[in-house]
Amino acid sequence: MNKPGSKQSGALRMLRALALIVVPLASPAVADTGTNLGLILGGDAEIKTVAYACENHDPVTVQYVNAAPNFLAVMQLAGQTVVLVNVITASGAKYVSGSYEWWNKGNTATLHDVTEGLDAAPVLSCTADTLAP
Repeated sequence: MNKPGSKQSGALRMLRALALIVVPLASPAVADTGTNLGLILGGDAEIKTVAYACENHDPVTVQYVNAAPNFLAVMQLAGQTVVLVNVITASGAKYVSGSYEWWNKGNTATLHDVTEGLDAAPVLSCTADTLAP
C-alpha cells in the first residue's frame, strides 16, 4: 500500500484513472450528457492522422493513437465518433469496435460490418492520401 507522499506505480495510476472514467460512464444520466474519455499518454506516445480516399464514399480521416500498451484508431462513422482498439492479426493492423472491423495494411484500408456476414463486401475500401499533410 502506498503511503501518503509516496510515488504510485504507473499501473496503479492508470487503474485509478480508469476507475474515475468507467464509474461515471455506467450512469445513464451522465452518458446522455456527452462524456469525455481521457487516456494517459507516456513520453513515447504517437498520434498520427491519416486521410483516406474511399471508393463511392466521402474521404475518411483516422487518428491512430499509439501509446503502448494502448493502440487505438479513432474515426467518424455515421456522424458518431468511434474508438476502435487494435487486436492481434497475422498481417497488417486490425482495429475493432462493436460490429466494426477496420483493417489496414500499407496504404490500403477496409471497414467491415461483421453483422453483414464473414463473406460480405467491405463497407468501405480506402487508400491513404499520400498528398495529405
